[in-house]
Amino acid sequence: MIEIDGSYGEGGGQILRTGLAYSAILNRPIKIGRIRAGRRNPGLQPQHLKSIEALAKITKARTEGVKIGSDAITFIPEEIVPGHYEFDIGTAGSVTLLLQALLLPLSLCQSSSHLVLKGGTHVEWSPPFDYLSEILFPTLASMGIQARAKIERWGWYPKGGGRIEIEIYPASDLPPVLLNNRGSLRRIYGISAISNLPKHVAERQRDRALRRIEKDLKREAEIEILPEIPSNGQGSFIFLVAESEEVKAGFSSLGKKGKRAEEVADEAVDSLKGYMESDGCVDPHLADQLVPFMALRKGSSSLTTTRITEHLLTNLWVISHFLDITLLREGEKGDPGRVEMFRQKFDLSVLRPSTI
Repeated sequence: MIEIDGSYGEGGGQILRTGLAYSAILNRPIKIGRIRAGRRNPGLQPQHLKSIEALAKITKARTEGVKIGSDAITFIPEEIVPGHYEFDIGTAGSVTLLLQALLLPLSLCQSSSHLVLKGGTHVEWSPPFDYLSEILFPTLASMGIQARAKIERWGWYPKGGGRIEIEIYPASDLPPVLLNNRGSLRRIYGISAISNLPKHVAERQRDRALRRIEKDLKREAEIEILPEIPSNGQGSFIFLVAESEEVKAGFSSLGKKGKRAEEVADEAVDSLKGYMESDGCVDPHLADQLVPFMALRKGSSSLTTTRITEHLLTNLWVISHFLDITLLREGEKGDPGRVEMFRQKFDLSVLRPSTI
């Protein structure tokens, strides 16, 4: 049984999600202790609990310690069973983080799966739905991982209640991945959106972002104001995409009570500006999401990023518990950097579970 210290690095739910996904793929029992030990509310919270319960259902796993507040869990998977699943976090917990535990195992099955996930779709400290559909999924498609997403209801903090649907298709062969140069910038585009707020909020977010991009980046951009979005609560959001020849990068900001629309726009533009003015191919939030997929490939795969994050370092550390793989890293946390992974032997049939 593989044992992992859940307080390592950023000490959050990332260790759980990546550890559980790899446990399922490689059919290796796992025990994770000291879960979120350094956090203000340590132990399992509803969002983490649902990730374990969901993956346990998909893998017919036996578990121990799966309850709110638990600081240690044991997860013993059997087989990954593709199919139709519906999971409701029950809070504004992030559906995109829940998907991180499920996407990789289900993509390695020999038949498709359909997921309905309910909870928060646009909440702090997690990728918004638009990052999933515009950045992560297109990048994974170039790596042989095929998935589609659509949103039916937006879920804002604190009410949640969002609903997304995901189709996950069997992966093709998994060749090495090389994401080291972004190439020339093709365009900048994005959306400004609101739920149950005056339309001028979305307009002010858009107008501020357009002015900043023209002034600070000397570029033109296209930012669409979305129609009123069905939701249980109130919220505002802006999402910007830098599309280059080899990759897309995404930057977003959420509104909240007391936060002016112009501040929301400024946060997203500042992140975009930081990416444009730095070296590296993938944006900081994409790098940590890609490495679990990259590690399961024969030969040498590599990426460069404009900023090495704690999440990236944590994922590399978790992966090293499961695979005999050479990991090379250039750059320190907070700086631009490069990650290279090398495996000599690889057989996809060993990883793929039997299907029904």
